[in-house]
Amino acid sequence: MNFLETAVLIFIGAFLLVYLTIPKIIGVVEYKRLMDDPNNRSSHQSKTPTLGGVSFYFTLIFAFFFIKNWHVSGEDIYIIPGLTILFIIGLKDDLVVLSPGSKLIAQTLAIAFVLVNDSFVIESLNGFLNIYEIPYFLYLTIAGFLMLTIINSYNLIDGIDGLASIVGIVIMIIYTTIFYLSGEYFFALISITMNACLMAFFGFNISSDKKIFMGDTGSLIVGFIISVLTLKFLALKPESYEGLPFLLENAPLIAISILIVPLFDTARVFAIRIANKKGPFSPDRNHVHHVLIDFWKLTHKQASFIIGCFNLMFVVLFIILGSKAKNLGMVIMLVSVVVILGYVFFRYNYNFTNLKHKIRLRRKMESLKGKSDSNTKKKKPVN
Repeated sequence: MNFLETAVLIFIGAFLLVYLTIPKIIGVVEYKRLMDDPNNRSSHQSKTPTLGGVSFYFTLIFAFFFIKNWHVSGEDIYIIPGLTILFIIGLKDDLVVLSPGSKLIAQTLAIAFVLVNDSFVIESLNGFLNIYEIPYFLYLTIAGFLMLTIINSYNLIDGIDGLASIVGIVIMIIYTTIFYLSGEYFFALISITMNACLMAFFGFNISSDKKIFMGDTGSLIVGFIISVLTLKFLALKPESYEGLPFLLENAPLIAISILIVPLFDTARVFAIRIANKKGPFSPDRNHVHHVLIDFWKLTHKQASFIIGCFNLMFVVLFIILGSKAKNLGMVIMLVSVVVILGYVFFRYNYNFTNLKHKIRLRRKMESLKGKSDSNTKKKKPVN
C-alpha cells in the first residue's frame, strides 16, 4: 500500500472513530455528571460535557499500529509512553484539578521519552543566526524548553468554542505538507491522524445541542503531538529540505510562524500577569480570544475563524519570504509583527478587574438610560 492510499484510509478511519465515539463519551459524562461548571472566567453559561480528548488518545494509539511500518527509527515506541502520561494527567486534571507544578513534572517526564530518540536530535540550526553546531546537552535544554512551551501554549488557547480545533487543524495541514515534501511519511501520517481527530471533534465543539470540550485531556495530547512534530521539523537533515519551498536556514522562523497564535498569546498573557504582580499561570480573561469576545463583541465562531485565518496567512507569508529572504531580514519582520500586535492588544488595559468594572459601569448606564426613557414615556402632555 502506497503513502496516498494509507493516508486516505488513516484519515477516514480516525475521523469516523472520533465522530462515532464522542456521542458515547457525552452520554457517559452526562450520566456520571462530570460536566464542566462555568465560573466567572468562563465563556459559557451552562454546564458542558468535557473529556472529548479521550477519543484522541485511543484513536492515535490505533493509528500508530497501522502506520508502524512507515517509521525509520522506531519513533512510535518513544512517543506512545509520553502520550499515555499526558493522557492520564489530563484526564485526572479534568476530573480533579491538579496544580501547575504537578502537570509540569508529568510533562517533563513525557518529553524525556522523546528527547532520548536519536531521530529528534537537533545537531545544527544550519546557519540560522550563524549557528551551525549544537552540543547535545544544549539540545536537551533547548528542545525540552521548546516542547514544554508548545504544550502549555496550546493548552492555554483552548478557551472558546472551535479555537483550539481550528488552530490545530491549520498547524496539522502545514506539517502534513512539510513532512510529505521532505519524505518523512511517518510524521505526515501522524499529522493526518491528528487532523482527522480535530476535524471530527470540531463539529461537536461548536454544536448547540451536542457540545463537548476537549478538556486538558485533549489539549495536552494535541499540544504534545504538535511539539513532537515541531522538534522533528527542526531536526530534519539538510537533504530533507531540498523539496521544501524555503531556505534551510529559515526553518526556525518557519516553525515560529506555524505556532504564532499560541506562542504570541502565551507571551502576552504572561507579560500582563507578571505586570499585575500575579503568577504566570493564574487564570484570567486576558487572552486574545477573550479580548475579541469581550471588547470587539465577536461570537466564538467569528473569533476562532479570524484567529485561524490569521495563523494560516502568517505561515503562508513567512514561507513565501523564507524562500528568498535571509534569516536576519526574517527576524526583523517577525519582531516588527510581534511589536505591532503587542501594541494593538496592549494599548487597552485588559486587566480582568478593570474589565468587570467597565462591564458593570456600562450596564448601570444602560439601566439608568432605560429608566429615564421609561419615565419620559409615562409623562403625557396636559391638554
